[in-house]
Parts: sequence; structure tokens; C-alpha cells
Amino acid sequence: MPKGQPSVVPDDGLTTRQRRNRPLVAVHTGAGKGKSTAAFGLALRAWNQGWPIGVFQFVKSAKWKVGEEQALRTLGASGEGGAVTWHKMGEGWSWIQRDAELESEEAAREGWEQVKRDLAAETYRMYVLDEFTYPMHWGWVDTDEVVSVLRGRPGVQHVVITGRNAPQGLLDAADLVTEMTKVKHPMDAGQKGQRGIEW
Repeated sequence: MPKGQPSVVPDDGLTTRQRRNRPLVAVHTGAGKGKSTAAFGLALRAWNQGWPIGVFQFVKSAKWKVGEEQALRTLGASGEGGAVTWHKMGEGWSWIQRDAELESEEAAREGWEQVKRDLAAETYRMYVLDEFTYPMHWGWVDTDEVVSVLRGRPGVQHVVITGRNAPQGLLDAADLVTEMTKVKHPMDAGQKGQRGIEW
């Protein structure tokens, strides 16, 4: 894709403008670092376009502070770009299924119900469903339902979903899939996460 030009133009009856402005579903998955960070980078671009943004964190604890949250909340409140709404619903760490599974499962389902309502109402132009692959992977939220809702969403609403173990059905339905592959990480050498890098 040199200079942003597609290598193939499908015979789908759409004009170049219609095809360019098609709403996308993006998935950032894999064992490597940077899935959420890349999604928040898309949110920054959306903010710059003046789009309303909805961030839904599905697994991280509401007590866990991420650097992107403060930055996007501040930008959203600045009045210069798009408004940003941030929702936190989960408990515990994303890569471990905790003992409080039932509570987390209910929170994840409630979060998905809110996303469905917002999609139906066209509340946001950009949705970041952070670590949403886990509720699907664990069977808390039905992947087929997610795919059906995303396919039927009205208007021009972009959705980016992050997390490891993205279900195959979601990958097949997505327009853009990026797999983050870990080649090397400081934690492999015993170094704990640090400010400005992990949060």
C-alpha cells in the first residue's frame, strides 16, 4: 500500500468516497505489548477530527490508572476536539481470571449491554473496547452476538477492540486486524513495569 493506495479495488459498486468512509472494526490482539496503546492512538486521531469517543475498559480494575485515561479526559474536556467518555467495568488484571469471576462476568455483560445501547443510538463515532477479547474468550459475552451487533450498527461508527486471544469469529468479521508479537520485553529479564511505559 504505497502512499495509502490500495493494491486492489473491489468491484463492489461503491464509489471511492463511499469505500473510504466505510465504518471499520479493528482488532488489536496477540501476546505483545502495545494493543491498548495503539487503540488510544486511534482515539487521539478521532479526537483531533472532533469525533465523540467512548472508551470502555472491560477488565482492568476501576482503581487502576492508565496514563492514556488522564490525557484523553483532559483533551476531551478542552473543548478543542471531540468529547471523550470513559467507562471502567472490570475487576482485576486482564490476563488472569480471578476468584471474583462472577462479579467481573456481570460487569462485562453490563458493559456490553451499554455498548449495544450506544451503538444503536449512535452515541460515539469512535469506540475503544479495551480488553474486550477476554469476556468473549472466557465465554462471558457471546462472540456471534458481538459480530452480529457490529455488522448491523447504524451510521459511521468505528470500533477498535483490544486484548489477547481474540476469537476467530471476531477476527474474520473485522476489517483491520493487527497482531502484536512479543520479540523481547524487560519483564523477561525480571524488570517490573514502570511509569510512562506500562502506565
